[in-house]
Amino acid sequence: MKAIRTISRIFLGAVFIFSGFVKAVDPWGSAYKFHDYFTAFHMEWLTGLALPLGVALCLAEFMIGVGLLFGTRMRFFAWALMVFMTYFLFLTLYLAIANPVSDCGCFGDAIKMTNWETFYKNVVLMVPTLIVFFGRHRYSEPYSRKGQALVLGLGAAVLLGTSVYSYRHLPLIDFLPWKEGNRIADQVVPVPEISEIYLQYRDKESGEMVEYTSATLPWQDSVLMARLEFVDQRKEVIQEFQDAPIHDFEINDAEHNDHTADFIGNPDYQFLLIVSSVDKTSRSAFERANLIAGAAQAGGYSFIALTGSSLDRAEQFRREVGGDYDWYNVDETALKSVVRSNPGLVLLHDGVVVKKWHYNDFPDPEVLDALFLGQGD
Repeated sequence: MKAIRTISRIFLGAVFIFSGFVKAVDPWGSAYKFHDYFTAFHMEWLTGLALPLGVALCLAEFMIGVGLLFGTRMRFFAWALMVFMTYFLFLTLYLAIANPVSDCGCFGDAIKMTNWETFYKNVVLMVPTLIVFFGRHRYSEPYSRKGQALVLGLGAAVLLGTSVYSYRHLPLIDFLPWKEGNRIADQVVPVPEISEIYLQYRDKESGEMVEYTSATLPWQDSVLMARLEFVDQRKEVIQEFQDAPIHDFEINDAEHNDHTADFIGNPDYQFLLIVSSVDKTSRSAFERANLIAGAAQAGGYSFIALTGSSLDRAEQFRREVGGDYDWYNVDETALKSVVRSNPGLVLLHDGVVVKKWHYNDFPDPEVLDALFLGQGD
């Protein structure tokens, strides 16, 4: 029984550390998920707390995981584990039944799970949770009090440091479809369904049942066709439809003309300045962005801005911050999945993401040319 308790403790510790860390590397992603929950439960007044609550949840999960993995203060963390798992077991059951949000976000963007899959996962995790909880008095403390404080302090420092860094720059690990190296054209376009329709006929003379496809139907044989009586048809799916990983990403101008293929499929270098909302963006970043835009255009490269705000509002904003480049409209939610920065900068080459920058890390034009653009000469 001791071995089972130890395995349960280590297993749950690893799961909670992983769950907390993959959300901590993307604090804005956690905030967006909290925002979805608040909207779904008609608690919009809490949306201003989405970011700190997201970080707090990551920290709680991570610290429970650290406590369990290192066997530190097991009575406290066993209670914390039991409360945490019980609450989320019932919450995920409700989410599975009511489906107010499509993805619970329990593993951030690292692992996508349906609400029912999440609930079943929690049912499975309740087994080792109960073992740890009811055996909490049988665990021995492997460290002194100072050692325990050091382990927990280092755990909290790692998690909070990761969150702060990822907030001020970009996620340490990018789990989004727009991560560097991805060919965006493959991510934007869905995989269509491939199917074949089979037409079933009965030969009126012989009574035999025959089946044709649209390609094999002997429609030119009038004698044979006169003997055939249509009975039914069936559809055989050869390849299921697969939705595109990147949803609702369409680059439109003021007249609602779609320019997605023009820019995403640009065989040369293509700069995308991502401004999900002009009213919430960092204005100071546009001084550097405008310098990059000027250098890119001087080198013959395309530089555009994409915003979720209206283009009328974007034009007013452009006159305030400057910048001689075109603005286009894209769904705001879709832009938040491009880069976790407002503004952020994305460099494509032949439709592949070469590099992404947070506005705190916008490069000097000379550095940009030396690293990337000069390679295309």
